[in-house]
Amino acid sequence: MIISSAFAQAAPSGDPGYIGLLPIVLMFVLLYFLMIRPQMKRAKETKAMIEALQKGDEVITAGGVVGRITRIGEAYLSLEIAPNTEISVQKAAVQVLLPKGTIKSIQ
Repeated sequence: MIISSAFAQAAPSGDPGYIGLLPIVLMFVLLYFLMIRPQMKRAKETKAMIEALQKGDEVITAGGVVGRITRIGEAYLSLEIAPNTEISVQKAAVQVLLPKGTIKSIQ
């Protein structure tokens, strides 16, 4: 008897399911505008900065080394970190392009 009365209940009328997907779609849109898009913009700006590097520019590397570019290759560049002292670093390690004359004011 208990089982037969359960079958007698009407099935609940529900939405077609599109309303249930709406929060998930909104989360992906929010994720795109708050995380993915700014990260792509920052990567594009960094790539443009690295491509525009020239001999004589003053930069800071990812490791915190401050120097002046003396030679530029395809993947590497040479930095003068002190008089007659040069190191080679990858172009991708350059984080910040400094204004001209910054190194003189630091020393």
